[in-house]
Amino acid sequence: MKILIMDDQQLVLLSLQKTLTDLGYEVISADNIFDAVQYYDIHKPDLAIIDINMSVTADQHSLENTLAEINDKSSGLEVLKYIRYIKEHNTPVMILTGNTDDDIIEKGFELGANEYMKKPLSLKEIGIRVKRLIGGQTELKAGNNNRYIQNSCVGVVIPCYNEEAWLLSDEFRNFVFKNLGYHLCFVNDGSTDGTLEVLRDIQKENRGRISIYNCKKNVGRAEAIRLGMMSLEKQKQFDYIGFMDADLSTNFQDFSDLVKTITHSKFKVVSGCRISRMGADISTEPTRKFLNRVINYTMRKVFGLDFRDAQCGVKIMSSDVVEIAFGKRFLTKSLFDVEILLRLKKIYGGYTVKQMWYEKPLDRWIYARNTKVSVLNSFSLIGQLGQITLHYR
Repeated sequence: MKILIMDDQQLVLLSLQKTLTDLGYEVISADNIFDAVQYYDIHKPDLAIIDINMSVTADQHSLENTLAEINDKSSGLEVLKYIRYIKEHNTPVMILTGNTDDDIIEKGFELGANEYMKKPLSLKEIGIRVKRLIGGQTELKAGNNNRYIQNSCVGVVIPCYNEEAWLLSDEFRNFVFKNLGYHLCFVNDGSTDGTLEVLRDIQKENRGRISIYNCKKNVGRAEAIRLGMMSLEKQKQFDYIGFMDADLSTNFQDFSDLVKTITHSKFKVVSGCRISRMGADISTEPTRKFLNRVINYTMRKVFGLDFRDAQCGVKIMSSDVVEIAFGKRFLTKSLFDVEILLRLKKIYGGYTVKQMWYEKPLDRWIYARNTKVSVLNSFSLIGQLGQITLHYR
């Protein structure tokens, strides 16, 4: 039996295709409305799984006559209309989406949808519902029952410089295996150890969910993150893009909490905040703590931005602000987090930035390696702070 799946996010397509193929179905994938309609006519599937919010590609020009009846080229419901009213077929159609608008859901059923599945949902549930519609098996491979397709697609940039030992941990593999809505982009920053080889091994095990941006020379953490962020932004499939460190100073649980916060709010940026409090494992280093206070004081007095920990090294942001924050090289190597905040302020204004940026307290932050700030580094940071002040003021 053939199943046509339509979604404009490659992470979702990969997950559905792998799951349904393992269950014995032949799967045809489309990431835009026009390909979906073409494939429907060519392959005549037994079931169509449609995402409501679909994209349009340049291929639409060759199909304008065929699809003259399609009005809203950004809605997967137009494919449902095509099946029901243009082709007059009774092919089972399942709507899979994160859209919670009751009117949209009602419209889908009025047009003749047979099933509606709301993200996030488990692969097991998908198998059960597909079998109910067209028959087949529902037994997934061991371990797949606890895997979920999330409501949003999230890209995570992880800069790596000689991180071979940290990357051998199972945490990266386990996280990307279980969380199908995440894509990890590792930026190899000119490593001289076996980092690149380890990354390639991890990538082989998770095709499509892990990418490698390889810098032949060391460019520094700030530029490595910038290159990774822009690389993911160009793919256009991610709702949110963020970054964290390979040594997992803060872990995936905390990062996932940041993602939950931004997906259930109107914030454009959610940043970790290292606040010592009961129940939290937050390491502090006296010199670094003092420098953070100096930076925050400068931000407050010079730029009118009252943030507690703008330079924390874990952040998640809406994809539409990534170009603003990372489009140009940073002036500094160590205070690029502060520059991100000031770049957004320049575009949106101080008041709006305060409304769109949220600092979420972390449950864990440990200095996994010896990162004690030397006197020389302290003077360097102060100099970089002065450079930022002169440029952005």
